[in-house]
Amino acid sequence: MLGVDAVDIALAERIAAVRERVGDAALAAGRDANGVTVVAVSKTMPRSAVDEAVSLGLTHFGENRVQEAREKFAEPLPPGASLHLIGQLQSNKARHACQLFACIESVDRLSLVDTLAAEAAKTERLMPVLIQVNLAGEAQKAGCSPEDAVALARRIMGTECLRLDGLMTIAPLVADAEETRPVFRGLRELRDQLRDDLLGQDLPVLSMGMSNDFAVAIAEGATHVRIGRAIFGER
Repeated sequence: MLGVDAVDIALAERIAAVRERVGDAALAAGRDANGVTVVAVSKTMPRSAVDEAVSLGLTHFGENRVQEAREKFAEPLPPGASLHLIGQLQSNKARHACQLFACIESVDRLSLVDTLAAEAAKTERLMPVLIQVNLAGEAQKAGCSPEDAVALARRIMGTECLRLDGLMTIAPLVADAEETRPVFRGLRELRDQLRDDLLGQDLPVLSMGMSNDFAVAIAEGATHVRIGRAIFGER
């Protein structure tokens, strides 16, 4: 069994490798690597692993389930580190989500917008959100259709306590990462279309790309990449 020092070294090496790959992908796309935020997907990982990742310089963490995150982060992260909800949100968990997360990336239906707006108002905060779009039309995945994104955006913009920052998508899991390019390009094009439809509303965030395909996502304009396995190893 690996000792604690060996585990720490392995994590440090994986984080360094991810940073290098992000930098290389950004350079190849003619972009500044500082424009790409790594969201370390910490779902199912123990709090000790998250704390070690924080000590190694990571500041954004993604969780799929509200209840798991509530238990894991009963003691808040240190200042400067934050949580993103990247999994599907049930309306009855909206109150806790508004209290715990710095950004909710998985808004995908009008009823959830209304519930989140009401709960965010109770916390007296402006909650950043992303619209999750199911570009590939996969039945097993959450996310609105591209055709429904405008109505969702308008509903969010009509609230006082939600701030629409951009869009999120999950590409199909495929052997060749290049096959995901149309999905990532489609999200960027949808964001650009929404900007026009919403009369210039700035939507700076494109959250797309994971361990197996984030280089392609960066080439297509990702500002946030959600990386789990490449950072924390196999679960």
